[in-house]
Amino acid sequence: FPSIVAPHADDICYATTNRQTAVKAIASSVDLMLVIGAANSSNSLRLVEVAEREGTAAKLIQRADELDFAWLDGIGALGITAGASAPEVLVREVVDRIAERYDVVEREVETTRETIAFKLPRGLEAA
Repeated sequence: FPSIVAPHADDICYATTNRQTAVKAIASSVDLMLVIGAANSSNSLRLVEVAEREGTAAKLIQRADELDFAWLDGIGALGITAGASAPEVLVREVVDRIAERYDVVEREVETTRETIAFKLPRGLEAA
């Protein structure tokens, strides 16, 4: 397709960029980063890579039942993030599962305020 116009090479989804920025920001203050997402999700895999590049061990899980509590032995601080397409309910399941065995203090780290609003397609605006 000689006439195709491709996006800029550094043009990735804002949600993906924001998550990577957040992982970089907290990686040095946690002992382990749990990334919730599918094994075939490139952005979830990238979050694991970002944490590891920052010197923090990272594990990718899709659901709470994949959590191996042995990973948490000796962990003082745990970071949890999720791929852009992972539903919030999966994150909540993981946090709740951990809270069954440990005292959990949740702290949300905001590195960027997401204020992007998408315009509704014509025909849906008035509905």
